[in-house]
Amino acid sequence: MPTTYVLVHGAWHSGQCWARVVPRLGASGSRVFTPTLTGYGETRHLLRPDVGLGTHIADVVRLLVDEDLSDVVLVGHSYAGMVISGVANQVPERIARLVYLDAMVPADGESAFDVMPMPQEMIGSDWRVPVPPAPFGLFGLTDAADIAWLNTMVSDQSALCLREPVAMDNPALGEIPRTHVHCTVKPPGIEPRPVPAVQPNGDPADVRELATGHDCMITMPAELAALLLDVGAPATSRVLSGAGTAD
Repeated sequence: MPTTYVLVHGAWHSGQCWARVVPRLGASGSRVFTPTLTGYGETRHLLRPDVGLGTHIADVVRLLVDEDLSDVVLVGHSYAGMVISGVANQVPERIARLVYLDAMVPADGESAFDVMPMPQEMIGSDWRVPVPPAPFGLFGLTDAADIAWLNTMVSDQSALCLREPVAMDNPALGEIPRTHVHCTVKPPGIEPRPVPAVQPNGDPADVRELATGHDCMITMPAELAALLLDVGAPATSRVLSGAGTAD
């Protein structure tokens, strides 16, 4: 049976950012879903002060339930590390593996601000948080065409996304295997949290690297797709339920 991937974009982005990865995964027979979280991209008209982390967790849980997805390789980029952690806490039985893609990796009760403290002037005092200025707002992109494409999809987000804590208190969450992918080209002062040598389920840590900037799905889609196919391979022997199509 094919592996099912759900790819969750990070802050300010939309599901469109995975466009170069989806066909590469699909060529293997994999099923791929790339939801756009509420308030971003084509749903930016829905952005309100009360759109927060809980809203985005509910978005992905709803997709998994409505499409009856199971044995999912759930990938979260950047801020979406918070999202996939909350999703797995609610529906661990549907998740085969969590992939933290250059992502925030929280503990129970932490917010994005706890995981990656940010200067208040970078966020501002309004509920609406604009895309940060360069270099952070380029997300590691250097090619002019890539930057132009990125600018077609990025939009503001709610500050509540960064302030709301995530619940990770379900014991079954700890049984889900994890892969951590670090993009090694970073602005000064940006370092990922150290990954413990042992996963919560007792397996050795699985840490991969991509020699590129933060938006690796844009700069290294072939390499990222190959990595995801590799970590998702064990799920191919599991029975999947439900049906769906790639976004």
